[in-house]
Amino acid sequence: MTRRRWTAAVSVSLVAALLCSVPGSPAAADDNAGRRSPLDGVELQTLDGSGNNRAHTRWGRVGTEYPRVAPARYVDGVGEPVGGPSPRYVSNRIFNDTGQQLYSERGVSQWAQVWGQYVLHTVGLREDSDEALNIPLDVTDPLETAETNIPFVPAGRSKVVPGTGVTGPREPVNFNSSYLDAFAVYGGTAERLEWMREGPVDGDLGNNGARLLMPGNLLPRRDARGDAGSAPIVDSPGALLLEKGVVAGDIRAGENVGLTAVQTLFAREHNRIVAELPSTLSEEEKFQIARRVVIATEQYITYQDFLPAMGVRPAEYRGYRPQVNAGLGNEFATVGFRAHSMVRGDFAVRVAEKRYSAAQLDAFRARGLVVTADHGTVTVTVTVPPQAAAFNPEFVGELGLGPLLQGLGERPQGKNDEQIGDITRNIRVHNPVGCELPSAGCQILIFDISAIDIARGRDHGMPSYNELRRAYGLAPKPTFRSITGEASETFPADPELSPGDEINDPDSLDFLRVLDREGNAVPPGSERAVAGVRRTTLAARLAAIYDTTADLDAVTGMVSEPHVPGTELGELQLAIWKRQFEATRDGDRFFYLNDPALTKIRRAYGIDYRRTLADLIVLNTDVQRAELPRNVFLTGRH
Repeated sequence: MTRRRWTAAVSVSLVAALLCSVPGSPAAADDNAGRRSPLDGVELQTLDGSGNNRAHTRWGRVGTEYPRVAPARYVDGVGEPVGGPSPRYVSNRIFNDTGQQLYSERGVSQWAQVWGQYVLHTVGLREDSDEALNIPLDVTDPLETAETNIPFVPAGRSKVVPGTGVTGPREPVNFNSSYLDAFAVYGGTAERLEWMREGPVDGDLGNNGARLLMPGNLLPRRDARGDAGSAPIVDSPGALLLEKGVVAGDIRAGENVGLTAVQTLFAREHNRIVAELPSTLSEEEKFQIARRVVIATEQYITYQDFLPAMGVRPAEYRGYRPQVNAGLGNEFATVGFRAHSMVRGDFAVRVAEKRYSAAQLDAFRARGLVVTADHGTVTVTVTVPPQAAAFNPEFVGELGLGPLLQGLGERPQGKNDEQIGDITRNIRVHNPVGCELPSAGCQILIFDISAIDIARGRDHGMPSYNELRRAYGLAPKPTFRSITGEASETFPADPELSPGDEINDPDSLDFLRVLDREGNAVPPGSERAVAGVRRTTLAARLAAIYDTTADLDAVTGMVSEPHVPGTELGELQLAIWKRQFEATRDGDRFFYLNDPALTKIRRAYGIDYRRTLADLIVLNTDVQRAELPRNVFLTGRH
């Protein structure tokens, strides 16, 4: 994986060009004398989030710190991470799902996983510094299954706000705006936006079109304008940087097929709105109206559909509160929004057999996709496995945006718990590409997101699990079984276990049975599996690794909690989400429920932000309304 190397600098000349071309400015007034726009006299949101709060113009802006709820926790009070068990050691014993995926017990669909990532890529982006945060990897560990010749999981400490970490605590930098402002669609700089808009790239946004550049109605590749070397940076490995990496507002749009699909959907929605606007409006007016509606639509879907599907119910909205900092909280970004067990990794489309030609299906198979025909229903299912889903954005066009988005709503997401699959816990990176051990010169790097989450928490000065519970108004947990809700935190007398060394016995992770919602046993691998009984309790393994609950890393303790009834989250994670999404809403002056411009746009042009994801899919793909449920976040198994 490449490190995040994107700067947040904004060209003064380009910003000036943008500001002098918006409706209500002298230039716009001269060109459109006697005509009024719904945006006349309406303040436009900045790209980088600055000025949203008039009294605190830096709050939520690109390049500012993640605000904290609890005091920073460093050994020296400044920046030295606290110690604890090796993150990889913990990962192998707590986060390891040994290949048995569990699924949402409430039937929440794969859309929640993808939407959650899309939201995170709107509001947060950290970047590695040059300081290493490498996590030791012990190849002699009896629970270590990774084949590698690199003795660590590579990682770097986060970049921090200049001047912090000297006499006061380190404060990591957020390189995205903290507002739900469709940053993932439009980006945070005028330079990036100009490249993404139709028209010349000459340092003058005033001569750009209202539409986003979408060759073939897909996100543009970096070579879309001929010179990939001058295109905006994207986060892609190796040669993809120069060729097929796709450009969107956030640099991570090509990370996986599902994320690329939702990014494509919103770029199409922007262009669809532009096409609905009258030709009497200027290109800049049409762009700004479409951006305004897209931002509101993202917010509307998040608060009306996504959060309720996850069981999160923010307090009643009572209007904009300028005293609330909407900045993305450090605890939320570093601990609370870590939910990698929700990732199932593969993506599937099920379409009529005639949609793809035999040559297309053969090409899919040759590239590692799994093709399954059902002649009884005259359909074909094409599954994109995890190894093919990453950094292959071209599959969105080849498989079809509509079928991909429809497929996300037909399958359950992974259960949000401590059990994480190899798709994120044992990511293998080959250098050079395709090499295998023990070939000379071959390096196999292992990336373990769960281990990195633990190390990142220490890097960011996160409080311990119980300290974080206190910070969110929750009582500390005195025992490990009180955390997990299990009856015991001791290892059983089991002939399959090594007495006195159970924590290092691979058999301790065995699944004895997996269960459906009603508690009935189901076959391993079934999508009806929502719970599992393992040879040892989670509480026993936690107790064998951590001396007391006071020593427990926050992210490890948080995902070990049972779900609050009616939600996909444990008590602590639910509290973190509720507080952050209330702040994100209440501290946003442009939140859709506080924005009179949206009513003006609706009255003038009949364009409404109040769209469900199903609505957007129908409006921007060939999927018919009858083929989708109203709420695509639920599979119907709830």
